[in-house]
Amino acid sequence: MASTTTESSRILHEIETLKSARSDLDRRISSLESQLRDLNHHQNNGVSHAPSASVSTLDSTFPHGLSPDMIYRYSRHLLLPSFGVQAQSRLLKSSILVVGAGGLGSPALMYLAACGAGRLGIVDHDVVELNNMHRQIIHTEAYIGRSKVESAAATCHSINSTVQIVEHKEALRTSNALEIFSKYDIIVDATDNAPSRYMISDCCVVLGKPLVSGAAVGLEGQLTVYNYNGGPCYRCLFPTPPPTTACQRCSDSGVLGVVPGIIGCLQALEAIKIASAVGEPLSGRMLLFDALAARIRTVKIRGRSLQCEVCGENSKFKAAQFQEFDYEKFTQSPLSTSPLRLKLLEPHSRISAKEYSDRLRNGESHVLLDVRPEHHFKIVSLPNSLNVPLASLDGRLEEVGLALKEEEHKQGSDSSSGDVQLYVVCRRGNDSQRAVKALQEKGFTSAKDIIGGLEGWAREVDPTYPAY
Repeated sequence: MASTTTESSRILHEIETLKSARSDLDRRISSLESQLRDLNHHQNNGVSHAPSASVSTLDSTFPHGLSPDMIYRYSRHLLLPSFGVQAQSRLLKSSILVVGAGGLGSPALMYLAACGAGRLGIVDHDVVELNNMHRQIIHTEAYIGRSKVESAAATCHSINSTVQIVEHKEALRTSNALEIFSKYDIIVDATDNAPSRYMISDCCVVLGKPLVSGAAVGLEGQLTVYNYNGGPCYRCLFPTPPPTTACQRCSDSGVLGVVPGIIGCLQALEAIKIASAVGEPLSGRMLLFDALAARIRTVKIRGRSLQCEVCGENSKFKAAQFQEFDYEKFTQSPLSTSPLRLKLLEPHSRISAKEYSDRLRNGESHVLLDVRPEHHFKIVSLPNSLNVPLASLDGRLEEVGLALKEEEHKQGSDSSSGDVQLYVVCRRGNDSQRAVKALQEKGFTSAKDIIGGLEGWAREVDPTYPAY
């Protein structure tokens, strides 16, 4: 058995090594093909010097500045009377920064690269994971465990080797945002948390940059443009952060993969409209998308607030104030993408997943209460657990009491209620703590939280246990 496991590990490792090598080769081939096209183009035009380092430079002899390759590549743009050579030339001279190479950033980056944004920046500090694949279509399995920025840049280069890609493999913070943003004409917010949204918007106001902002969670999405031609900023609409319970992330609430894809494509569209000076960007309006109803509608939103703390008439919010502002404290939520880890209970009311496993193996009399929502419980659960979602716990306390009495009966008439333990589990160990507090207040004094929930079980007890 051990030798089989070792051989499987060796094969898996070799597969990953080969995939990585293949990806590097593909990127190198794409780069060489681009160089060859440039050399051929210059030879055909009697030019002996090396091509310019700036791939967005328009250096042809045509009045509009587009080279023969550019005319051919972007011909379907050029055929549009409302777009044409002038808009394409403006787009090729533009610089656009996309913050986040995830579900929103993936399609935005791919279309911006394909359509000819002259310089395209990518900011992200995360790595590619398997559970990204269903929506973050810019990444491939070969890049699992590697930088998202590196992966996204490789894909963009493979789509359009003439676009300049700038990689920012770092977390966006107040300490570096001003420097990074100042190098670009347009900012695209493809993040998914409240502190980042406020920080990105404030930075755009300080620097006078238009911001294309999108959001997607579950089966819904929204899109607007902030700080453009006298339009509102994010704080004009949301001067006070929403409660943390109202801020949903895909990792907690889920998302249908195509939903951020649609919003991300629309973000690319808005950025292209601003860069090319064609069309009417969504400033002062918000697009709302409902996937199940197949409905897209645009609503008018509040205009720029003269009392806004950041962009208002009397605002003193400048670069110095921005760099000192604590966005995590302001929103009461972390900038980090890692899951929230609460500590609501005293140590005596908690046990580790390993400790619970030991007690289970020793045959300890107990009831295991799983307080995840029912649709989570259907994904995966520990054997013999009772599912009572946290939201309905108060109304089902009698059910919990009956489960404890049944377990007492199984152990014999000599057992007392104090002999049967009540353990509570959830996905990550947050809701289980809330449940234990509520249960103890209702007289279930034996209730204990399993630290880290099912993720703790997978980490400490059974590495093959499914994660989601």
